[in-house]
Amino acid sequence: MNIQLKRAGERESGRAGENSTSAQSLNRSIAQSPRLRVAVPYLTLILGLASIGLSAIFVKWANAPGAVSGFYRMAIAAAVMTIPFAISLRRAQLPITNYHLLFTNRHVLFAIIAGLFFAGDLATWNTAVLIGNAANATLFGNTAPVWVSFGALILFKEKLRPAFWGGLLFAMLGAGVILGGDFLQHPQIGIGDLLGLLVGFFYGMFFLATERARDQLSSLVSWWISAAVCALALLALSIVFNQPLTGYPLETWINLVVLALVVQVIGWLLLNYALGHLPASIVAPTLLMQPVLTAIFGVPLLGQPISFVQIIGGGLTLAGIFIVHIAKQKGERG
Repeated sequence: MNIQLKRAGERESGRAGENSTSAQSLNRSIAQSPRLRVAVPYLTLILGLASIGLSAIFVKWANAPGAVSGFYRMAIAAAVMTIPFAISLRRAQLPITNYHLLFTNRHVLFAIIAGLFFAGDLATWNTAVLIGNAANATLFGNTAPVWVSFGALILFKEKLRPAFWGGLLFAMLGAGVILGGDFLQHPQIGIGDLLGLLVGFFYGMFFLATERARDQLSSLVSWWISAAVCALALLALSIVFNQPLTGYPLETWINLVVLALVVQVIGWLLLNYALGHLPASIVAPTLLMQPVLTAIFGVPLLGQPISFVQIIGGGLTLAGIFIVHIAKQKGERG
């Protein structure tokens, strides 16, 4: 399927749950301006990327077990957005009183599947970091664009130009340079590294499932369903692995709340919006910039200076992302 940049006004103005006066005014403005129609999805992608770039900072400051921090991240975010979600769901006229019809809606099912994949991503990545090498696990986790591209090619018949694969290679090479100093020194692949590859699969499938859910569901409805399902799955994992849910210092709770609000509410709602208007094979490679932003944020927040190798890696990543975008634009026009 050749997925093109969706018209923001046409897609969003027709969606119940986002039809308030202010939303309608914004959608009309976007629909009437070709520049806004193109720019808004990319702007939300950039802002969302900046928000999730802070994720590792807050996780490190919280210093809680992986599944536990993931659970509170998703649970707090879902709780904060419950009332807006309920209003949006009611306006969307989804059969909230008929659970059989609700959970047989294919787009709702895609949102549920996305939540399960994201839970798998968070739980597996944290486990890989704990039992293996963090740099290796994160590097292999960044294979998500490969899974997304193959999935889009095989499942959705999306055409990918040769330049796309070249750009993808550059972007992944850049991510590898940033994270791979330790990888090059310790190339042996352990269980943690294998789990890192699984992280990439989960992450990629999350993007593909979300893209399908967003064909009919609004950003908020799709996001909330995925977040709630992810929280329940992570709660179950925390219980299974006997990770304590209470007894943490105040600093931990503050960072967990900020993690939920800044990363999950603001960051992922923006990315969810972008996924409704841009192909997943564009969004996922762009997210390779996350380690670049994390490295930048780490200078003032963690006291970790940026090395020359990291600068080179960031340049390669940006070059690869640029090539990917150009290839996709030419593919859509051609």
